[in-house]
Amino acid sequence: MDELTFLTALHRPGTLVDVGAHQGLLSLPLAALPGARVIAFEPLAEARAVLETRAPGITIRPEALGDAPGTLDLSIPVLDGAPQWEWASTAKSYQAHEGPHLVVRRSPVPVITLDSLALPDVTAIKIDAEGAEYAVLRGARATLARCRPLLTLELEERHAEGCTWAVPAFLDALGYETCFAHEGRWHPMAALHRPTMQRASPDPAVFAASDPYIFNFYAWPAERAVEARALLPG
Repeated sequence: MDELTFLTALHRPGTLVDVGAHQGLLSLPLAALPGARVIAFEPLAEARAVLETRAPGITIRPEALGDAPGTLDLSIPVLDGAPQWEWASTAKSYQAHEGPHLVVRRSPVPVITLDSLALPDVTAIKIDAEGAEYAVLRGARATLARCRPLLTLELEERHAEGCTWAVPAFLDALGYETCFAHEGRWHPMAALHRPTMQRASPDPAVFAASDPYIFNFYAWPAERAVEARALLPG
């Protein structure tokens, strides 16, 4: 199971929100689904410029999403002169890892909440925000309660310690179930063994990770549990 397969299989017409759209890996195929309107949030200017050339039919927004409006620094690690775009984060400064081979570029970006847009028909939200996922969800609480969208989430303890506990607990209070897929089956969050399934370095210069490394999570409102669970054994 991957994010696109999950969102395609359970698709309903409406607005799909891509948080951390980067260059459109998911925005583009999601926009092709019947009745889909995609809003892509990408505060990284370089990635957004590429997305704008690829996706003329997608609404592209330069803001980061969070739990309160304002401005935050977007930190981009630069390793031996090469920007690590996929590590761009408003939640991490990477200051502890700066050294001879790693410098960090920081740029202020505007932040809004998803709730501030008052979208009436959100059917799915994908969030990949390098540690800011919980803040994004807190700023989308009213949207989740009103629209009951499907969610795909990249949650990594190396980016936000405690996120694999806090996010499922937050969603549980809103009537959502959160699971992960492994070896062709759904597994509850209680089955996530963090020392062997979520071990990776927070340093952009260190690439080792546990095997397996589980970082994609799927959440659905209780009223869609039968549909979602039918996608895989559990």
